[in-house]
This record gives sequence, structure tokens and C-alpha cells, in this order.
Amino acid sequence: MEVSSSEMIRELHGDLQRKWKAHGPKVETAWRSFNKAQRAKCMKAGSADGVVLKHSSDVSLGNVYKFIPEWNLADITEPNSDFLLDILKHRATKTLFEQYAEGVSGTLGDRHLIEKMVREKNLRHVDPFKHSYTYFYDEKYGESFTVQTKHLDEVMKGLRIAVDHGVLIPQSLGELVLQRQIDILQLLNVMIEDILDQGSQTGNRDGPKKQFKNAPLSEPASKQATVKFTPQEVAAIASDQKSSLEEYLSLLRTEPTVLCPGVNVQFFSRPELVPDEKGRSLPVHTDKYIGPAVMETIHHAVQGIAIWECITGLLDLLEKQSTDKLYKSTILQELSNMCHFEYARTQALFKRQVSTGTGSKWFKRISNAYDNSGNAKISMKGKPEELTRSDPQLHYLLRLCQPETTVMKAVEWMEKLSDLYKAHPLEREKLGERESRTLHDVAAVVAFVQDLSAVYSFPSSSRKKGNLLVAGLQEVDNELNQIKKQVDLRDYAAPIDNILEPGMSTKALEALDEFVVDKTGTRMGSLYQDELEKAFLNVEEQYQQAKDKANKDSKAGFVPIDTTPVDAKERIETRRQKEKTRPEHSSIYAITPTTDSLEQKEAVKSNQPVKVS
Repeated sequence: MEVSSSEMIRELHGDLQRKWKAHGPKVETAWRSFNKAQRAKCMKAGSADGVVLKHSSDVSLGNVYKFIPEWNLADITEPNSDFLLDILKHRATKTLFEQYAEGVSGTLGDRHLIEKMVREKNLRHVDPFKHSYTYFYDEKYGESFTVQTKHLDEVMKGLRIAVDHGVLIPQSLGELVLQRQIDILQLLNVMIEDILDQGSQTGNRDGPKKQFKNAPLSEPASKQATVKFTPQEVAAIASDQKSSLEEYLSLLRTEPTVLCPGVNVQFFSRPELVPDEKGRSLPVHTDKYIGPAVMETIHHAVQGIAIWECITGLLDLLEKQSTDKLYKSTILQELSNMCHFEYARTQALFKRQVSTGTGSKWFKRISNAYDNSGNAKISMKGKPEELTRSDPQLHYLLRLCQPETTVMKAVEWMEKLSDLYKAHPLEREKLGERESRTLHDVAAVVAFVQDLSAVYSFPSSSRKKGNLLVAGLQEVDNELNQIKKQVDLRDYAAPIDNILEPGMSTKALEALDEFVVDKTGTRMGSLYQDELEKAFLNVEEQYQQAKDKANKDSKAGFVPIDTTPVDAKERIETRRQKEKTRPEHSSIYAITPTTDSLEQKEAVKSNQPVKVS
């Protein structure tokens, strides 16, 4: 569902109020310490393409000066000027109606400024909005309505007082007023973040950050597959993959310099930011999306661990000495489906980064359409093969985003990418870090499936059989996706770089943990652990039933696995009771820093050698 201008303006105003209340004094101190160049840098950092009005009458940016004439370098960047701080205080402390009626220090309010631009600068809205009007008061602020011609006189007679007081105006004018308010509020929200970033004393924010290991593409996957692995070696590869994901989750929960960029990636790669078929995209700087971005960052790591826990568990079962053919085929089908599920997951994450990064011009958002995760649906536009000669790297990346590119078909494009990087090493540098990371994740799954196929007679994925484990993980995924938009972490993570402040990342993760427990009855990791235990038992049960059925001497009847849906409230309460009986020791799925990990960090600090002269 598209966000209306009235909703958007309330969100942006609320964001600005929170930021000013939390960081106002710090912003004032930092801004007053900046020279002209530093002030200009902050302004340009938050503007489209880094371009800002030079002065209030600058026509070089088209109609921009008609909407936000005060947002110009000449008036704002003078070292001794508090003009920006005056604007910030006004917009953060006054109601939207007060801003509509009066400007900073008694200057024109938003309505009168727009009316002046209409009169003197010929500002017009492209749509006439015939017989349509917009409210600018109380809870209806920014909402519009249209009157049928036959009822016009009667309706407007009843609204005469509102019209006379200027709180109900023609929508053709109202939309221009709303656009001005949205523009200035969004710029101010970004400006606070840029000022805090430039003036921050929190270590070195621009310095090197701890990163999850991200090896480059090496030999093409098909060439690696010529090396025959043993079952034990394949199991070791899967175990290594699980361990690396556990390491990443550990860094997310203990290192703010890992969590912060991870959240930034999720926040700025939201599918809602991809323009729709009409070229419209939703505003980036709405802080209500920060909580879901934190949750997604953590959830993706936890989900990845759960998937590779499944894969390693299934491989362990295959190595049992007593494994018979029926058992082996049951396990292999579950394994095949799980590997294809992991490929689809990593492919979706990769597509998300490409569609908002290198390949942004090749995707469009389908308005009012959402996927199973609640994210806006996007689709590719154009044909990737058109780039074969002009931009081969982007051609291959887009191919890897296509739904018809299965895990086995991906081998070809991975090989082409690897060959391209060998022949033209600089091509790799064009790839953003977030795209490179997710590409590596896709490559890891593709290579693993090839290795696995060389060791076992690997069946094709199936939607009809061997889906107990996948279905279990999907159920947890769906449950978490249904609640993610409700999580509010703005007290700790707005702006996102606030995560880097002492103690804020821990508080944000603790709040997320409490939120998940409140909504589901247990912790995020426990949801996956419990579902895996149940699913593995179901696999064993299904095998036994199939074996009994195949055994002609057996008179045992078929007993289907109980799939009766449990009432949501009853399920949550059962989880709450189980949570009370769990051991206190930390789980690999834990999303908050444990006492042990914090003590360990302190011990490392205290064990540093003392320098003596």
C-alpha cells in the first residue's frame, strides 16, 4: 500500500522531533564549530547528486528555489550564522499547522510562501484537481477530498468557515504546500545525521570497520567440481559455512561497527526505494523503517545458521552405517530441497542489492504488490543480453537475479564472471561491497551443490515430497516477517549511526529480543531450534511409516503426521512456558551480547601487555 502525503509528512515530522529531542544540543555544538566548507559538505551530502541552491533565487535547479528557497549555501553556510539551527528548532518544535501558518522568526509560513511563488513565479501543479480540497488542521492535516459538481455549492457552504480561515484550500495549492513541507523535513532529517556524523567523537566512524569474511570468486565452480570430494569433506565444507555464519552473528551482537553497516545495507536496499512503473519511489529517510532493518539484519544471519544446521544434520544422517536405501532417498530429497531453498534465499538477497545498486536502472517496483516476506515486489525490465558487449559484468549479475536461473544454471554465469575478473581485474572494483558480499553467498551455495552432486546421486528439488524441513523454516520465516514492521527501535538506532554510541547496539538488540518474545512467546533462535527439532523428528517418523508400508509382512496402518493447526494464542503461551525451562547458557542463535562475551572482551583488554620505560 502506497504511503499518502499526509502519512509521510507526519512520519517525517515525528522523526525530526525525536532526533532534535535526543541530539539537539550535540547538533548545535557541532554546527557552530564547523567552518563554511564543513557546513557546505553537510548540505551537499544530503542532497540529490550533491547539488544545492547557491542562493535563494538560483534557477539552475529548475523549480527547486520555488519550493525551498531558504535551503541555499549562501544563507546557511556562513560560519557565524545560526540560520540552520533556527530552521531546525522551528520545524522540530512547532506543529505542522504552526509551520503552515508562520515561518522562522515571523517570516512567511508554508502556505503563504507557496501562494507567493504561485503569484510571482508562476508555480503550478500539473494536475488541476478540479473541485478537490485539502485540509490543513487537526487529525485531517494533509488529507484531500473531491466534491461532486452537483453538490459543490451545498458542501462548500458548510465549509465556508474553514475556507475563510485558510485551513481548507484547493488541492492544486495544497499539494504544493505538502511538497514543500516534505522536502524541507526530509532534508532536515538527513542534515542532523550528517552533522552528527561529521562532528562525532565516537571513535573514527569513517575508519576501517570489522567485516565478515568475504572471499572473492576464485576458480569457476565448474572447474572446482572436477576435484572429487569424499562425503566427510563435503560435510566439513557445510560445517565451515555454518561456523562462518555463527561467527558473523557473534560479530553482529558484540561489535557495533559490524551491526551498523549491516543495518545501513538493509535500510538503503529496501525494495520500496526502487521506482515503480511510473517512476515513483518512497522516501528513504523515514525512521520507522530502521527497526525492521535491524530485525532483518539479525534474522538473515539466524536463518542462515538454521539452514546450514539442517544441511549438516542431514549429511550426518547420511553417514550412518545402518542407512538403508529408503532412508537414504528420504534424507537426500530433504537435503536437495534445503539446498535449493538456501540458493533461492541468497539469490533473493543478491537481487535486492543489485536492484538498488549497480543494476538499479534495470528493475521496477510493482506498485501495491508484495511478496511473502511483506516486501514490495520488484521485477526486471529489459533484456540482460543487451549488455553482453557494453557491460558484461552487469549482464552476468542480472542473469543471476533471474528466477529462471536455477542453482545449476547459475554455474555458467559464475564461470563467466570468474573468467571476466581474471581477464579484467578492475571490473571487480565496480562492484559495491554489499553486492560483492551477497554474490559470494550465492557462489558458496552454487559450489556446495556441485560438490554434493559429485558425491551423492542428488535428486531434483520437489515441491511434493521431502519438504518437512523447508516447510518448518518457512513457517518461522513467515511468522517473523508478519511482525517485523511493528518493531520500533528509534530510541536506540535513529539515526542508524547512533548504534555506534556506547551501549546503544546492546540496547537495540535487547529491545529487539524482548519484542520477538512478546510477539511470539520465545526468542528468535528458539523459534528455529524448536522447529528444526520437530521437523527432524517428523522426517524420522515419515521414514518409519514409509518403511512399514513397504514391508509386506507389516500390518501396521498408515498414521499421518499430525498437521492440525494450533491456535496462535495457545502456541505462544506454550512457547512462553517452555522458555522458562530453557538452560541459561548461551545459544549459538542468541542475538544479544551474553555476559560471557562481554566479560571475555574485558579480559582481552586487561590482558594487554603494559608498556614500561
